[in-house]
Amino acid sequence: MKKLKAIVVEDERLPRLSLLAKLEDFRHSVEVVDSCENYDSALMSILQHRPDLLFLDIQLQGRDSIGLLNELKESITLPYVIFTTAYSDRKYLMSAIKFSAVDYLMKPIDKGELAQAIAKAAHRADIEGSTPSPLSDKMSFKSVNGKILVTTDDIAYIKADGNYAHVFTFMRDDLIMENLLSLEQRLPADIFVRVDRSTIVNITKVYRMDTQQLNCILVSANGRELRIKMTKSGMEKLMDVLG
Repeated sequence: MKKLKAIVVEDERLPRLSLLAKLEDFRHSVEVVDSCENYDSALMSILQHRPDLLFLDIQLQGRDSIGLLNELKESITLPYVIFTTAYSDRKYLMSAIKFSAVDYLMKPIDKGELAQAIAKAAHRADIEGSTPSPLSDKMSFKSVNGKILVTTDDIAYIKADGNYAHVFTFMRDDLIMENLLSLEQRLPADIFVRVDRSTIVNITKVYRMDTQQLNCILVSANGRELRIKMTKSGMEKLMDVLG
């Protein structure tokens, strides 16, 4: 697994030091190259170091960090972003989705949640850094009227329908003439997990799991959202896989 080069951007001293201390426990997978306390120093440091991973406070001394990301993307490919915030406002959540954030952590940051977020970032880096990438390969599925061609990255989840299955992308739902077992054997096992008897989930798209309502929210790179109603065993399997 590639060690991720990271920058911490946090305008409050104590939360910044707390996060840096917690990241010491993940030094085998994350190398912190800098920490910044304001918008301007963060902009300069990110452009200089080109980190793989960015721990980014939503608010930076009155300036919105979304503006920082918008400015950065004009010059570089954005790093993986883990937002840190004291706010649970939906506006900030939607901002995180817009930038395909790896995760959204509430302060004070829980070490277990931090571990999960780092694991997600490492997983994305491994997938996108592999050659050839399974995300770039189109797969062919027999449909009622012919064939459909989709990349594995297009597929959000798959639901069994008797001896057939529904392939759900973020744009549509297609019935294909193939059973779930056959699909499970064809799909990349590090990306697609069969969580119960009738459901296969693309774990790279999982954004949030609601264990009380048994809902799993999947989010695409461009912010499209899908919600799956899970079984209790399916939710437990998915949580176990994602750590």
